Amino acid sequence: MLKLEAATIRNGTFTLSADLIVPTGATVAVIGPSGAGKSTLIEGIAGFLPTAQGRIAWQDTDITDQPPGARPVAMLFQEDNLFPHLTLAQNVGLGLSPNLRLSPDDKARVRAALNRVGLTGMDTRKPGELSGGQRSRAALARVMLQDKPLLLLDEPFAALGPALRMEMLDLVAQIASETGATLLMISHAPEDARRITKQAILVADGTAHAPRPTGELLDNPPPVLRDYLGS
Repeated sequence: MLKLEAATIRNGTFTLSADLIVPTGATVAVIGPSGAGKSTLIEGIAGFLPTAQGRIAWQDTDITDQPPGARPVAMLFQEDNLFPHLTLAQNVGLGLSPNLRLSPDDKARVRAALNRVGLTGMDTRKPGELSGGQRSRAALARVMLQDKPLLLLDEPFAALGPALRMEMLDLVAQIASETGATLLMISHAPEDARRITKQAILVADGTAHAPRPTGELLDNPPPVLRDYLGS
């Protein structure tokens, strides 16, 4: 399980407090007003922001001071972060090796990952030849190959249209279920949170609160969330 124990995550002059537990294999939305610290929470767990106080632990191992690459975390950002000069297979292969020295078995894993996300036969294409949805699928395939037990989503599908966004959310949920990954997903859209998460962390007033059932939180939101959602 993921534990944030009296943790204070620092993002410039902003600090976010968190004292919570996320069970292994849980699917959790991270919800709250704009600027409340949702990305700060996710980036703190990933190691991109420092934990000024307290600790972060995964399966009882303290990861507070581990660099991002050493943490059991894979992250999908708002941008797909594909390199335009590399082929799709090379971009996805970075999930296995930063220097792209891939064995035949590694290359087979890359092809399998591309097949899994619906990009069969597109190995040699460059990102500029792909649609937005295809680039999102490629970024997800790269994350799959990292084979990390914690999957963090910082609204990677926000720029997609509603139908395609739902399709990508369903694909993420399927992959998380297949791999047993623990999923934390920043969401500004209640329908996205309801669709694929069972619990939700409210981030508001400088605090990330303990997870609650997603439906319960959205059906009876506290005032700060009600004002934000307009409900």
